[in-house]
Amino acid sequence: MIVTADDFGLNPEVNEAVVRAHTEGILTCTSLMVGAPAAADAVEQARKLPGLGVGLHLTLVDGLPTLPRDALPGLLDTEGRLPGDLWGAGFRMFLRPAQVAREIRAQFEAFRRTSLALDHVNAHHHMHLHPTVSALMIEIGAEYGLRSVRLPSEPSEVVARAGGSTPTGFLGIWIAILRRRLLRAGLRCNDHMLGLAWTGDMTEARFLSLLPHMPPGVVELYCHPGAQNEELQALLSPRVAEEIRARGLPLLTFSQAFAR
Repeated sequence: MIVTADDFGLNPEVNEAVVRAHTEGILTCTSLMVGAPAAADAVEQARKLPGLGVGLHLTLVDGLPTLPRDALPGLLDTEGRLPGDLWGAGFRMFLRPAQVAREIRAQFEAFRRTSLALDHVNAHHHMHLHPTVSALMIEIGAEYGLRSVRLPSEPSEVVARAGGSTPTGFLGIWIAILRRRLLRAGLRCNDHMLGLAWTGDMTEARFLSLLPHMPPGVVELYCHPGAQNEELQALLSPRVAEEIRARGLPLLTFSQAFAR
């Protein structure tokens, strides 16, 4: 099982939560937003934690770009931000692949400058499911040592047994396309992901409800810990840690899970 925290670098509180969840809890990986306000602090903290797998959290919506405004005239809102309307942003990215490619490359470059090993890549709001983004991520990532990518494929039957429901719908088509593209490129991905049904609300109770129903293969459980939120408490929970030990689930990074 891979346990990942997204949005590393978003603010100091998230950074603090990621560090605590790794050093005191079950967190194995985190995904870095290289253009976020606290990215420099996140990198400084990560350099002190060699066991923490750090990946690139490509941010193409709902965040700050890496490039200046004049480099992305068709992708930014009036405040110079990457907008949070996912449908509109997706349409604009489809029409402007050259600008998307520039920003993706800039984010890979920014990650390379950290000198951190690239454990994996995913995208904010799972926008790497977008066919334009996935194609460019794979093509550009090959130049930067990309080996592992998150596949946001949550098994609905597992979530149902834990008392939830997964909002897959038409996403199943894009998940299948992404999986096929990754395999064709020789890249590795998790077999399943858990946490999508309760994004931002992965409490201790929900961790404990999912663990008895873990599907076979490599499972990524993803979350968004903050300095004082319930997700951090779940990652620090002795009950969750004991349940993982009792079930013999190894806690790994992407690099460890796919070591050849």
